[in-house]
Amino acid sequence: MIHGFRVFLYILLFIFSAVVMSLCAVRLHYTLNLSPFDPLNYGVSFYDPIVVELLITGIFSMFWSCLIGRTIHKRIERRFINTFTAEIIGLFILFLLWIVGAAIATRTGNPPDPDTHWGNLSSCWVYSSCRVLTAMLAFAWVSWVVVLALLVTSFLFASANKAFRDPLHGRWDRRATHYGSTPMRNLP
Repeated sequence: MIHGFRVFLYILLFIFSAVVMSLCAVRLHYTLNLSPFDPLNYGVSFYDPIVVELLITGIFSMFWSCLIGRTIHKRIERRFINTFTAEIIGLFILFLLWIVGAAIATRTGNPPDPDTHWGNLSSCWVYSSCRVLTAMLAFAWVSWVVVLALLVTSFLFASANKAFRDPLHGRWDRRATHYGSTPMRNLP
C-alpha cells in the first residue's frame, strides 16, 4: 500500500518537474532572445539566475524520480544507493533545492524589487511572460510539497520498520534477498 503511494508521488514529482523545466526553458528562451523593442529590460537580453536554478532542480528531480520509482517498482537491490538512507539523503537535497528556488522566486516576484525584472506578478497576467512566471512559481511550490511528502513518508516508514539500511523498495524477505554480505536464498 505505502509503496504504491510512494510510486504515485514519484510520478507526480516527475510530471511537475517536467512542467517546471518546460516553463523555465520558455522563460530563458524569452529573456535571452528579447526584441530590441521589447519593454522588458529595454530590449537588452538577460537571464534570471533563479530560473536556471529551478531548471536544474527540475532536471535533477526528473532523473531522481525515474531512478527511485524504478527501484521501488522493480525491487532493485544494490548496496548503498538503493537504501532508505540514500533515498532520504537524496530527497533532503531536493527538498533544499526546491525550497530555495521557490522561496527566492517568490521573493523576486512580490513585492517588486528594483534590482529584479519580475515586478508584481499579480498585476500583469495579461502578458504571457507573466503567466509563465506565475505558473513556474506555482509548480515549483507544488513540487516542493511533493518532495516534502516523499521525505516524510520514507522517513516514517524507515523509522517504523528500522529499515534505514535495507532496500528502499520496502518489500523484502530476509530469506529471498541478495541484500547483505551473503546471499540468503540457500540458507535453511
